[in-house]
Amino acid sequence: MINKKEIARRRTFAIVSHPDAGKTTLTEKLLLYGGAIQVAGAVKSNKIKKTATSDWMEIERQRGISVATSVMGFEYLETKINILDTPGHQDFAEDTFRTLTAVDSVIVVIDVAKGVEPQTEKLVKVCRMRKTPIMVFINKMDREGKDAFELLDEIEQKLNLKVTPLSWPIGMGSTFKGVYNIYYKNLHLFSPGKQTIEESIRFDDMNNPELENYLEQDAEILREELELVQGVYPPFQKTDYLSGEISPVFFGSALNNFGVKELLDVFTEIAPAPLGRESDVRFIKPEEEPFTGFVFKIHANMDPKHRDRIAFVRVVSGVFRRNTNYLHVRQNRMLKFSSPTAFMAQKKSVVEAVYPGDIVGLHDTGNFKIGDTLTEGEVLHFKGIPSFSPELFRYVVNADPMRSKQLAKGIDQLMDEGVAQLFTGKQSGRKIIGTVGALQFEVIQYRLEHEYNAKCRYEPITLYKTAWFVSDNKAQLEDFRARKRGQIAVDKEGREVFLADSLFSLQMAQEKYPDIRFYFTSEF
Repeated sequence: MINKKEIARRRTFAIVSHPDAGKTTLTEKLLLYGGAIQVAGAVKSNKIKKTATSDWMEIERQRGISVATSVMGFEYLETKINILDTPGHQDFAEDTFRTLTAVDSVIVVIDVAKGVEPQTEKLVKVCRMRKTPIMVFINKMDREGKDAFELLDEIEQKLNLKVTPLSWPIGMGSTFKGVYNIYYKNLHLFSPGKQTIEESIRFDDMNNPELENYLEQDAEILREELELVQGVYPPFQKTDYLSGEISPVFFGSALNNFGVKELLDVFTEIAPAPLGRESDVRFIKPEEEPFTGFVFKIHANMDPKHRDRIAFVRVVSGVFRRNTNYLHVRQNRMLKFSSPTAFMAQKKSVVEAVYPGDIVGLHDTGNFKIGDTLTEGEVLHFKGIPSFSPELFRYVVNADPMRSKQLAKGIDQLMDEGVAQLFTGKQSGRKIIGTVGALQFEVIQYRLEHEYNAKCRYEPITLYKTAWFVSDNKAQLEDFRARKRGQIAVDKEGREVFLADSLFSLQMAQEKYPDIRFYFTSEF
C-alpha cells in the first residue's frame, strides 16, 4: 500500500463564486498564509501594481477577471493544500464544471451586499449533484450588506444547502467589530485598514463579563444572536459536512485579511482528504498501489516564450513518478514524462513523485485531450468529465492569409483546452467555433494574436444547437446524411455533428429518425 500519511495530509479544493465576490482575493490571502507568496496582489486595485498570482494571463490582468482555472499548491501546518481557482464569469463555466471533477471539496464565496447570485446557483447545483462537501465564506463584511440571518436564509433557499455557522459577525460595514469563532470559541477583533493576522481571544463562556471590555454594548447583541444561532441551526457534525448534507459558514473580509486564517484552520482540520473516483470498470480508491489519473484541463502557452502545452492531471490512486512508463488508455500507448511539474500559478517546478489528490502538469505535444486516463497498465476510463454542446457560434475567418499556418496551429491548440469547440462543415469546409459564452470569442481572438501571431475575424451563423449523433440503423443514417448534408460537420475528433439551426429543426430530425440517437455532451 502507498504512504497513507501522504494521502491523509492532502486537501484539494476549488474556490467558486459569481464574478467580483472576492474569490481571487481570497485565494491570494490563503497563499499568503501558506507562505507561497510574500505580497498579496489586488485583482483590480491601481494602487497595488502587483496583480493576483492566480490571474497570470495577460487578458486577465487587463480585465481584472479570471478566465482560466489556476492550480496552486502550498504547505500549511503540515498539510499539503491544492487550490484550484476557477473563473467566476459565466462565459467560462465549462472550465469550472470540469475543474469540479478534480477536487474533493469546494469553498463558495458570497458577497455580503449582493448575496447569492445566478452563477453561484449553477455551480453549487453541480457540487450538490456530486455530493461535494461545501463550505461558505461570506465576504466583504467591512462593507454594508444584508443581515447575517437574512443571508443564511437566502443561501438555504437559493442554493438548497443546509447551513450551520461556524463563525458569527459582530456588526457590519462601518460598525463591523469582528467575528466570534463558534468552532474554536475565539473572539477575533477587526481593525480597519490593518492587514495583519488578527489575534484571537479565548471565550468559552459567552456570559463572561470580560466580553464587555472588548465589545462594549455589542457584547449583549452577540450573546443574543449566538443563542438564536444555536436554536435555529443544527450543531456541526463532521460526518454531515463530508457527506454533503450540511455546509459550514464563515464570515470575514478577504481584502482586509480578516477571517481568512480561521477559515483555513478549520478547513485543514475538517475538509476531506483525497477521495476515490468512479471509472467505467470499478471504483478506484486513492490508497491503491497502481497509479491512475485523468486529464481535466489542458493549457496551451503557459510560457509563451516556449510555446509549451500542459495537461493538468489529477492523481486518483498510487504515486505518479517521473521517468516512468504509463499507459495512455485512449491511444493504447506507453508514455514517459521527464519533467512533470507542480504548480504555483504559472511558476512550475519539476517533481519526482506526486500523490493522490495532487495535480501534476505534463508537457504535451498533442497526445492528450480532456478526459484522457493514464494508468500503470489497467484499461479504464474515469467518468463525468464532459464537453458540453456549445450555445453560441461564429464562422472563423483568417484575417491574414500570410499566417494561415499559425492560425491553424493556434485554433488547434486552443480548442484542445476545451474552452471552445471547432466544427468543420462537411460540405462547405468552413470552420465554425462554438462556445458556451460570448466572452470566449474575444479571448480566442486575443490569444491567437498575442500568442500565435495570427489574426482572425468572425462572421455570423444562425445555429441553435450542435448534437453528436450515432445509430445502428444504417439506412436511417444514410438518409439523414443525404438530406442534411449542408447541416453536418465534423468535430476535432472526426465525429459527425448535426448543426441544428432551430429547435424545430432539431425536433423534426428526432421525430423523423427515431433510431438516431442525438447527444448534447460529448461523453457518450
